[in-house]
Amino acid sequence: MTLITLTDPRSPVSEAYRTLRTNLSFSSLDEPIRTLVVTSPAPDEGKSTTVANLAVTMAQGGRSTIVVDCDLRRPALHKLFDCQAEPGLTNLLLAEDGQPALQQTPVEGLQLLS
Repeated sequence: MTLITLTDPRSPVSEAYRTLRTNLSFSSLDEPIRTLVVTSPAPDEGKSTTVANLAVTMAQGGRSTIVVDCDLRRPALHKLFDCQAEPGLTNLLLAEDGQPALQQTPVEGLQLLS
């Protein structure tokens, strides 16, 4: 898994992620999309890679972005963004104060809840 949108921003794959970002932005002009869920029926189908690269392009496009890793069995987003695994979503759900433990990623405007 790599963040191709950071390592090779001029590649056709990076351009495809930017196209996806644009299409999502134009899919709902009356009410902008504020939440996006990515899922699939099987493991190892590229959900984490897709979410991470799409989040990078969203942040690069000027949108304040929070990516949440909800994979409780095999979380991977903290590795992609070189962040800590904890505190994360489970800590937030179990905490009494309910304060999100957002981590700043190397990408400006992109935060992670691992």
